[in-house]
This record gives sequence, C-alpha cells and structure tokens, in this order.
Amino acid sequence: MYRVRKVNYCYLMVASRAGQAAKVLAALKSGGVDLLAFSGFPAKGGKSQVDLVTDDMAQVRRVAAKQGWRLSKTKQGFLVQGDDEMGAALKVVQKLADAKISMTAADAVSAGRGRYGMIFWVKRGDVGRAARALNAA
Repeated sequence: MYRVRKVNYCYLMVASRAGQAAKVLAALKSGGVDLLAFSGFPAKGGKSQVDLVTDDMAQVRRVAAKQGWRLSKTKQGFLVQGDDEMGAALKVVQKLADAKISMTAADAVSAGRGRYGMIFWVKRGDVGRAARALNAA
C-alpha cells in the first residue's frame, strides 16, 4: 500500500562547503518550517542546489527573506509514502513508464518500521499526466 501526492518545492543555491546545509536547516527549524523532504546535490561553479519540499511555502519564503536567500520559483514534484516491501518503488516507476512519462530525478529510502518514502520529479509539462497516472492527491 502506498500514497502519492503532488508537493510544492523550491530550491536555493549555496556554496559547496561543509556546514551550509546545516545552516539552511537550522534557519528553517527556527522559522517553524516543517519539511516533507530535503535534497541537496552539487551544481556548477562551486555551488550546491538545496531543494526544500513543504506544505507551507509561504513560511519558507518568510525565512528566506530574513536570511537573504534567493529562492527559485515554486515548482512541483511528487512524494510517495508507503509500505516497504520488495519492489515497492517499482510500482510507481512502472506506472510512469507505462504512461511514457520520464522521471527527471528520484530518491527513495527505507524509513524503518516497514515504511519507505520516495520523492521524484518529472518535467513541468508532465506533472498533470503523472498525477493522473498515479492518482496523486
């Protein structure tokens, strides 16, 4: 059993140095932001991209304004939460493949206690089709 829902996210660019993600997360915690997911990865020019997924984008933007962060526009992705079983992520990935929708990126992890989570992205033009294919809330 699993649930898929569309989620909003934005990102900011930070220096690729130790401690930058901790600073971002600490500021968000102090600002009362509850993240659904967080992802960071290297980008060009000594920078890293930090994706912030939340149900409260307005609060993220308030914290960003106080911190002087430059956030991207709000974008959409998908969050999957479900029972951790062999092939759990395959169910979602296969439905997208059957609908001829390419994922642009995905991260999945066992959450312990028999649960797993996955966050994934598709091209902006495919968000609606992906939501329909997966019965995303």
